Amino acid sequence: MKALLGFVALATVAAAETWTGTVVDVMCKGKDLASHTRECAVACAKGGYGLVLADGKFVKFDEGGNARTLGQLKKLTRDKDLKAKVTGELMGDVIKVQEVEFQ
Repeated sequence: MKALLGFVALATVAAAETWTGTVVDVMCKGKDLASHTRECAVACAKGGYGLVLADGKFVKFDEGGNARTLGQLKKLTRDKDLKAKVTGELMGDVIKVQEVEFQ
């Protein structure tokens, strides 16, 4: 049984990926990211969040990721340049977020 649990834990770790980009709320994903503010992202939390990658692609976060992101945004001291490293599992076009780390 322990071997099976160890294998499951390794499979979960192996499935995790990391992306870097700019965190933005869904409602503002097509707008100018350089002028997008933390205040706007917090105010628009109901629509959820995602990450704009270097190639311009937007990848949405799952509900848990939305909650984690909102919590991090509320603690963040800067108002712009919402770049982050996100760790999780890509499921279709949604990231099942394990961690959001603003950089």
